[in-house]
Amino acid sequence: MSPNKKDERRDNKNKMLRKSCSPDPLQGLKEKVSRFPELPGVYMLKDINDRIIYVGKAISLRQRVRSYLVDKEALSPRIQSLRLRLADIEYVVTDTEVEALILECSLIKEYRPRYNVNLKDDKDYPYLIITAEQYPRLELLRLSQKSERRGRYKTLPDKEECRFGPYTNVGSVRETMRLLGSMFPIRRCRQPLNGNPAVSRPCLNFQMKRCLAPCRGEKAVSPHEYDKMVKQVTLFLQGRYRELEDKLKQQMEEAACKECFEEAAGYRDSLEALKKIAGQQQKMLSTKNNVDRDVLALGRHNQRAAIHLFQIRGGKLLSQNHFSLSGTEEVDDDEIVASFIKSYYSRLEVFPTEILISHQTADSDLLGRWLMIKAGKRVVLRVPRRGSFKQLVELARRNCLLRLEDEEKQQARMTEEPLQDLARLLNLKSQPERIEAYDVSHLQGREPVGAMVAFRHGEPSKDDYRRFNIHHAQAGDDYAALQELLRRRAGRKDWPKPDLILIDGGKGQLNSVVKILSPTELSHIPVVALAKNPDHLILEKSVLPVILPAGSNMLKLLQRIRNEVHRFAVSGHRQRRKRSSMHSWLEDIPGIGKIRRMALLEHFSSPEKIREASIEQLRKVDGISNNLAASIYQFLQGNE
Repeated sequence: MSPNKKDERRDNKNKMLRKSCSPDPLQGLKEKVSRFPELPGVYMLKDINDRIIYVGKAISLRQRVRSYLVDKEALSPRIQSLRLRLADIEYVVTDTEVEALILECSLIKEYRPRYNVNLKDDKDYPYLIITAEQYPRLELLRLSQKSERRGRYKTLPDKEECRFGPYTNVGSVRETMRLLGSMFPIRRCRQPLNGNPAVSRPCLNFQMKRCLAPCRGEKAVSPHEYDKMVKQVTLFLQGRYRELEDKLKQQMEEAACKECFEEAAGYRDSLEALKKIAGQQQKMLSTKNNVDRDVLALGRHNQRAAIHLFQIRGGKLLSQNHFSLSGTEEVDDDEIVASFIKSYYSRLEVFPTEILISHQTADSDLLGRWLMIKAGKRVVLRVPRRGSFKQLVELARRNCLLRLEDEEKQQARMTEEPLQDLARLLNLKSQPERIEAYDVSHLQGREPVGAMVAFRHGEPSKDDYRRFNIHHAQAGDDYAALQELLRRRAGRKDWPKPDLILIDGGKGQLNSVVKILSPTELSHIPVVALAKNPDHLILEKSVLPVILPAGSNMLKLLQRIRNEVHRFAVSGHRQRRKRSSMHSWLEDIPGIGKIRRMALLEHFSSPEKIREASIEQLRKVDGISNNLAASIYQFLQGNE
């Protein structure tokens, strides 16, 4: 993907600055790098604004960083762009290369450098946790919420939390929790329980037979009986359905023998639900090989790149996840896979025994040692060459490519097709490439701000967003404010012309814009308005509005553009209002700067006393002359 205009301008600016400084703009960095130690560590490349743009690790810092400064003819566009922005280099020495890898992962996660490969969905993944209480419960938690949970409940020294995950789809996790709540009556409340009956009576879940109600005390629900159910939940989350099925059968038969038919019926229902779920799980391997493993495969389609991950537990596919990547242009496949492993597994706390990958990485041994430190056990990292494991990796790769193709088709449906429909509706010769949208935001007429957003090929072009402070329109007159906004826009001859103008409003706003644009160079640009409640499109020469179907992709695109310009206008108005609320009338006095304002406040101790001061009293302030005192007095009298 080619860099956008803003990036090109920044690169050209950096290039001009360096040419004006010295014949070899990187000479100073070369001298600095020559003093780097030949030790393992992490290096950080920074731009002229002291922002970190790349983080890397090295066995020898001097040798590795020097490679960025060597003049080579066949440099990739990515490295060329990085060199243009490079202004400084810093490093941190570590004892071992594994420590360097750990530090590199944390720095990339914190700063998200531009030239590193990053996950687009960069966040903490949720886990399902069985708490370490006397009566455990199931909790959904992100790792970033650890500190928030401290003190929420009292853990027992002889119990440990059980964590399952990570999961990328929170909706499916909550659905799993609802399913477990219907199969196993585990408690959901967060009240601390110590075996004594609670003050309040059991909740509605007990009446619905969705909870054993351990709040009744250990005489009603013994911890041993409750732990038996928790172990069943653990087996379910581990994917050990066959073992859980055997236990449920045994408990059902025992309850039937004791003539506890209602209890046996509950085990029967849980058993049927479990068989249904187990039947939906895809069998991935033979039952002889039940090692927990992850399968990672890289897929590329046009300018997109992604990793597809299979989570296999007990020989069954528990979940599959798709991770879109950014910054993969001009990056080798093995480097992308290594970057993903570092980024993804640095967030995990539960690790598989084996990870199958589609591409051999250059530092696979180092990654293996790092994974061992993170997991506390040996994690095998390998590229299968033949057999069923190779087929697994290929299956993940095919799923990745199919998902990438679907995403591209979905983007076409959401952008290209609506633009074509819009061109047919407006009788345009071609689909509008650049759409500009306008809106005005104010609070009861105060601090009005006009906003312009631009969309290119159906996607926002944020470098072209602009805001305008409205100065001349009468307070509360939206039509006049829109006209001032469009008049100033039409006066910018150096800006690219739009193919379509969208107004957030109705027929009145549309007519006022068309009127103000008629004598300008934008008079031939088609203008439409999108009104709310209900959403309908108003055309320039049409008497009746166009009612678009609710599921129309063209309507969704126009709504997206309108909502974006509304958001941009409101945020601009809030910023202006905030600045205005922090503004003092002392700043409006002519001839008074910051130092004299401070002198006035120190002398009179409050703005109210300054207003009450006479000319003679004002003259006594340091730095205030006779003429300036008279000027201040006249200003204060005229603004009372």
